[in-house]
Amino acid sequence: MTLLLLPLSAIFCLVSAVRRLLFRIGLLRVVDLDVPVIVVGNISVGGTGKTPLVIWLAEKMQQLGFKPGIVTRGYGGNSRQWPREVDPDTQASEVGDEALLLRRRTGCPVYAGPDRSTVAQCLLADHPCDLIISDDGMQHYALGRDLEIAVIDGARRFGNGLCLPAGPLRERRGRLAETDLVLINGAGNGDQHRMRLSAAEAVALDGRGESRALDAFISGPVHAVAGIGHPERFFNMLEEAGLTLHRHPFPDHHAFSTDDLQAFEDQTVLMTEKDAVKCELFAHPGHWYVPTTAEVDPGFENALVALTKRFRDGQKTA
Repeated sequence: MTLLLLPLSAIFCLVSAVRRLLFRIGLLRVVDLDVPVIVVGNISVGGTGKTPLVIWLAEKMQQLGFKPGIVTRGYGGNSRQWPREVDPDTQASEVGDEALLLRRRTGCPVYAGPDRSTVAQCLLADHPCDLIISDDGMQHYALGRDLEIAVIDGARRFGNGLCLPAGPLRERRGRLAETDLVLINGAGNGDQHRMRLSAAEAVALDGRGESRALDAFISGPVHAVAGIGHPERFFNMLEEAGLTLHRHPFPDHHAFSTDDLQAFEDQTVLMTEKDAVKCELFAHPGHWYVPTTAEVDPGFENALVALTKRFRDGQKTA
């Protein structure tokens, strides 16, 4: 099947490269904002850990004295109007799970919509932010950017190295050489910046506010539910914490319903935080979510601080 898709893969790569060239030479319009823009993305489909990194990045920028706002696609949202401001009580079905999670975890203004440049302009019109972080925006070239961070899954890497539809790549691997920082989620070579996702507790999904350390679930098997791009990462993390699992993977951005969890009604369920925002309305006392935190190596953090120093000095570009 891969051989049959090779011609389509070559066309996809060519169209992707030509499109980017048209933006670079000015035949397609790039919107440059008055504030710096940091884009977090990847060159492959599927989950690489971008959302936890965006959360970490927003917190880091706040520590450095910035007032960041976040723009995201709103994938999976069925809102009738875009752009859309995301509030903590907005329904995930309207703006997508990632947008709601970013708003709740960071406390930053978050706006969602398919046209990133328009979304960012609306955010800046409504909020006094001095920095924009674009979640999963590497291929959205209409939005100008001052810093690019690419995240790579350390286990899956680049798959077979081919572009869609024969492989997982949105752009050729050479695109990474043009980014400012590359971060490997998981195992990497000695000279590569790395991050890992860590978790220490589970939080009750029914809103009662209870939390428990993960080791409280070691005594018996639990049902692990994950509707993310790479469910195995979540399952492996729980098993590394000593838990015994029944694994239940779902498609990325799965629209959960009561039917999906009905079989686990009286049993212990652990799910990702991204899935939890879609399940909280019909959760049972035995349902918990596991917040994850991105941990980056000191070299990456130091490089990021150095690159953003020009932002603190009032310069948008190097």
